[in-house]
Amino acid sequence: MGNDVIMVDEIPFPQQITTAKPLSLLGYGITDIEIHFLQIKFTAIGVYLEPEIVGHLQQWKGKPGNVVAEDDDFFEALISAPVEKYLRIVVIKEIKGSQYGVQLESSVRDRLAADDKYEDEEEAALEKVVEFFQSKYLKKDSIITFHFPATSGTAEIAFSTEGKEDSKIKVENANVVETIKKWYLGGTRGVSPSTITSLANTLSAELSK
Repeated sequence: MGNDVIMVDEIPFPQQITTAKPLSLLGYGITDIEIHFLQIKFTAIGVYLEPEIVGHLQQWKGKPGNVVAEDDDFFEALISAPVEKYLRIVVIKEIKGSQYGVQLESSVRDRLAADDKYEDEEEAALEKVVEFFQSKYLKKDSIITFHFPATSGTAEIAFSTEGKEDSKIKVENANVVETIKKWYLGGTRGVSPSTITSLANTLSAELSK
């Protein structure tokens, strides 16, 4: 492993990072949109997990990646497994932080409302996240990270961009935290199908060892 990097759309992602413990890059991809046959890429995504995650996914042992990718129960198990998770999002196409915040807010709010979990506490927690991004400018190569500790229902979101001091915010509403995980890791409803496919293929291969 060492200092190896994987290139995701010409952006380097280290194969391993260390938070409380070493985490491995187990999935990566991009968010994009197609307009008039033109592909516009917004962000590159790296998903870092404790290698122990495979112990929580044993019931999918022997299933091929393409089957796992379509199985939302697999991603539910991945999201709820008590292991550390870390998302590294690198901006490809610059946008205002407020635009990113609104995308995150509407996706999280809609999912929570659909599950009848959108109350005042969730609204307040989500508002804090939106405010955090409000003043930011996501220029190319800026980095957003989401750090989800193994057992607490909290998240730390950090933003770094060239020439500015890093800024961080902690999200302490468990419903909002879980729904942010689902936005990026939620199987067929995840925001980046390429990342979901990559995770499914890597974990399927790890499970068959």
